[in-house]
Amino acid sequence: MGDVAAKMKIMPESIDTDLVGLKEKLKAVIPAGADLHGDIVEEPIAFGLKALIVTLIVNDEEGGTEAVEEAFAKVPGVENIQILELYRI
Repeated sequence: MGDVAAKMKIMPESIDTDLVGLKEKLKAVIPAGADLHGDIVEEPIAFGLKALIVTLIVNDEEGGTEAVEEAFAKVPGVENIQILELYRI
């Protein structure tokens, strides 16, 4: 087994969500076995709403991103999480 990079889109609950604070909360809940790759990037969506794009390195095993998705979903201010890309590194 190797590692994969998982690129995820995190949608905040509203346009008023503090993205700086949300980034710090997301970093704090990254589970063991997953590592942040690069910075968390803001991506404009529409009407001032921005999504956060997070790239993580996780183990290439079944359910490799599930622990991360579950941890992120529990963070206050997160509306939903979408996997954009998975690629072997």
